[in-house]
Amino acid sequence: MQTKYTYKQIWLIAYPILISLLMEQMIGMTDTAFLGRVGEVELGASAIAGIFYTVIFMAAFGFSIGTQILIARRNGEGQFKEIGDLFYQGIYFQVGLALVMFLLSYFFSPIILKRIISSPHIYEAAISYLNWRVFGALFSFTAVIFRAFFLGTTQTKTLTLNSVVMVLSNIVFNYILIFGKCGLPALGIAGAAIGSSLAELVSLVFFILYTRSQIDCRKYGLDKVPKFRMEALKRMLGVSVWTMIQNVVSLSTWFLFFLYVEHLGERALAVTNLVRNVSGILFMMMMAFAATCGSLVSNLIGAGESHCVRGTIRQHIYMAYLLVLPLAAFFMLCPELILGVYTDMEELRLAAIPSLWVMCSIYVIQVPGNVYFQAVSGTGNTRMAFTLEFSTLVLYTAYITYVVLYLRCDVAFCWTAELVYNGFILLFCWLYMKKGNWQAKRI
Repeated sequence: MQTKYTYKQIWLIAYPILISLLMEQMIGMTDTAFLGRVGEVELGASAIAGIFYTVIFMAAFGFSIGTQILIARRNGEGQFKEIGDLFYQGIYFQVGLALVMFLLSYFFSPIILKRIISSPHIYEAAISYLNWRVFGALFSFTAVIFRAFFLGTTQTKTLTLNSVVMVLSNIVFNYILIFGKCGLPALGIAGAAIGSSLAELVSLVFFILYTRSQIDCRKYGLDKVPKFRMEALKRMLGVSVWTMIQNVVSLSTWFLFFLYVEHLGERALAVTNLVRNVSGILFMMMMAFAATCGSLVSNLIGAGESHCVRGTIRQHIYMAYLLVLPLAAFFMLCPELILGVYTDMEELRLAAIPSLWVMCSIYVIQVPGNVYFQAVSGTGNTRMAFTLEFSTLVLYTAYITYVVLYLRCDVAFCWTAELVYNGFILLFCWLYMKKGNWQAKRI
């Protein structure tokens, strides 16, 4: 298999993405670590409400992935001036989408959650969180277009700086608002939501100031703000609509998993939230290489070097394994040490250990599965990527419905659903990259 990039070159691109994703993960870690010292109800409710908000956010994130693919393709082709138009059309769309999603969530989320959450305590805490968290959409939807620009043009160091600023802001805001410092009242779970939304505002301001002062705006066509053009947006949606649908559907099934677990009890939901946050550390490390792979695949195809794609995929899997698997092994060997970061409740920590072991072991399959999936998206055939994941999610949903809702298995066994998902996504994407006609896709 031929390759174009050395391992060092891949690392120099992936490393800033890795740091930025880990910093973003610390937003959730901060919320969990603080709320894990407030109570199990707040800890479980933040999981339900947090994933519900993430489902909303995934529509914007999915659009940004399509935008990133297009920017990376133009970057690989050397058509830098066209990147600015893609960037601004993306901003216009995201601002409108943020307003629509904000209004829909604010008025309809209480009605939806009331019908699907069984515990009244979880429901009240979840609404308290979500009513404030949804304000973050007004900032984060625009910020992901900046992220798409920096990823697509492989200027990934900026993401690291932005993430550090965002995390530090979140820690300060959460500490003050959750526990009531600096003369402010203790807001508990609502304080966590307000702190995260304010941190997203800080992130957006940083992106704007950094781009204006440090980026060659003339080179990328960012110096002139174009008018909104429906024709340009339609071309972008031709790629992005499938990543939008795919991300929303994917996170919706993840939300469904948490809803099913909530019916097992407040303790099971709290355990699942703890394991989700520990998994997030490994997941973000893996996604740094998967995202890099998707961007480089798009650049390679744009430069007419499709013959290097499969070798590049294999390089990213090797590098992700070297980083993720040793850390997963450490988590399995020292579970109480890791879980102690998130909660000081000993019974809860002990109850979470079996689920943690199951989650960590699945990364043997999850690493290649995600790298291959991002590579499929990087080819520009986002409709095929959606088809492959939708087929996988049908199997995943059937499995969790039977195991969690019908059999009501122990929460640790419920986590084997991740093995089902990642096993099938790896199989389907590997077959497509081996036998599909992805080289001929034009975007």
